[in-house]
Order: sequence, then structure tokens, then C-alpha cells
Amino acid sequence: CSTPLYRSEHKFHSNCGWPAFDDEIENAVRREVDADGYRVEILCAQCDGHLGHLFDDGPKPTGLRYCINSASLKFRKTTKEAPKTP
Repeated sequence: CSTPLYRSEHKFHSNCGWPAFDDEIENAVRREVDADGYRVEILCAQCDGHLGHLFDDGPKPTGLRYCINSASLKFRKTTKEAPKTP
């Protein structure tokens, strides 16, 4: 749905093979317990699209790793004038 979800300054190399972020844009992502009962699924708060999973083994200061399905991301260049949240 093209809702901004993450900022490039929150992307990090996690060695998991998937794009990873340590923070989200406020109110852009919704969390639910995954069907397996163990993982936390993350979904777009706007369209409910599956984004990936959230883990608690990320870098400080958040300690979070948003492990994102690359098919759910569209990277775009922003400028200082561009809005960073919907």
C-alpha cells in the first residue's frame, strides 16, 4: 500500500538474509502472535499486509530486529521536504 514503515537509518546488517531494521515509524506496524504461537508477526497497520517477524535479538538501543520479507518493501529516496510518516 506504499505506507512508510521504516527509515533507512534504522536498517542494519543482521546476517539473517533478510532486510532488517531496529525500529519502525510510529504507528506504521502492527504486531500479533504468529500462528505458530512463538514468533511475533508484524503487519502493516494500514493494509494488514504481512511484513515479516519481530525478534528481540537486535542491536541497542532498541534490542529489536524487524526481519522483513523483501517482497513487502519498496525502497524510495526521500528528501528533507518529503514526509516521513503518512
